[in-house]
Amino acid sequence: MKLRYAYNTNGCAHHRLPDALDLIARAGYDGVALTLDWHHLDPYARDWERRSREVGDRLRDLGLSCVIETGARFLLSAAEKHEPTLINPQPAARARRVDFLRRAIDIADILEAETVSFWAGVRQATVNDEEAFAYLTEGVVAVTDYADERGVSVSLEPEPGMLIETNADYRRLLAAHSRLQGRLSLALDLGHVWVTGEQEPAESVYQYADHLGTVSIEGMNRGVHLHLPLHEGDMAIPPLLRALRAVNFRRLVCVELSRESPRAHLAIPESLHFLRAAEDAL
Repeated sequence: MKLRYAYNTNGCAHHRLPDALDLIARAGYDGVALTLDWHHLDPYARDWERRSREVGDRLRDLGLSCVIETGARFLLSAAEKHEPTLINPQPAARARRVDFLRRAIDIADILEAETVSFWAGVRQATVNDEEAFAYLTEGVVAVTDYADERGVSVSLEPEPGMLIETNADYRRLLAAHSRLQGRLSLALDLGHVWVTGEQEPAESVYQYADHLGTVSIEGMNRGVHLHLPLHEGDMAIPPLLRALRAVNFRRLVCVELSRESPRAHLAIPESLHFLRAAEDAL
């Protein structure tokens, strides 16, 4: 069984979306992790539905599946990176993030995406842990309810430095609200597991195999949250591919190299070549 690979468009920031999709397809990927942003399928454009249908048609023409990513840095606020989040202290700000995620779900429905990936956010100093967790639970329930109505899968990504930082935090959220059981998948970034040191990344694949909505992969150094080309860093890649094959993971494994946009035309084919060679050597 061969794994299915995708490339995240946050690593193609200097390319028009049609050009990025062409590069990804030409390299031989099975899909794309499409980060909604002002320059790549703006969810707030007046004609977002028409543009989404056009992108969906293009994906089908290219034979690409997709995952919708929602981690754009300044899409909701030009002045604050990633804000507002689901744990922002202001109710109206939290509602804006929920509305954005609902729009992402609408787009995922049009594109027939495998899942919508999102994260919790960074807790601000004026919010304590208990309040933040309550805000998060409320927002995630609203998002999953809407996703269920549309028949779209949603996946929560633990992110270093955020309220949900580890896979154990994801598990704690599921345990806190029965309505999330079986409805909220895990967006597993293997490099994030390596950064936090929670467990060996391959072990997380085995442990959460039944919860995986999507998987991200990149080069990474222990304790340093910096996405690197796959041949860099001290995280071993082959054991991760072996684990994904062992659990028969059939969804997209997404290469996330957000800092490689200036050399995306090279990084896109290089990354797939690295992964295929590593897989062939197993």
